[in-house]
Amino acid sequence: MMEMKERIRYWIEASDADAETMRHLFANSDYTWALFIGHIVIEKLLKAHFVKNKDEATPFIHDLSRIAALAGLELEPERMDILDTVTTFNIRARYDDYKHEFALRCTSEYTAAMIGKIEELRVWIKSRL
Repeated sequence: MMEMKERIRYWIEASDADAETMRHLFANSDYTWALFIGHIVIEKLLKAHFVKNKDEATPFIHDLSRIAALAGLELEPERMDILDTVTTFNIRARYDDYKHEFALRCTSEYTAAMIGKIEELRVWIKSRL
């Protein structure tokens, strides 16, 4: 079993790799998948934070606000709102009508703005690890 520092490093490195994928998808106009990966980027950093504070196996959940709360990460309301929005990008298991509505919302402008928020949140979470 990995030691705590190794597990934290694992989650950070996995998040960093996914952040590159998110940027690549955006650059190639694959907006829905860029935002889906953006969700994963934040999820992995929150799980690193969970390991740091709890030193136990990460929960098998994808709700970012819930992971943050379980990890003991205190966020201002604005950051919690961003987490709640980014959680909705977890579209893998959603119904087709939701995926279609989500795709219509994911314009270049909307996606760029949300990726900017994901990047800001990413830096903020990493600064606390």
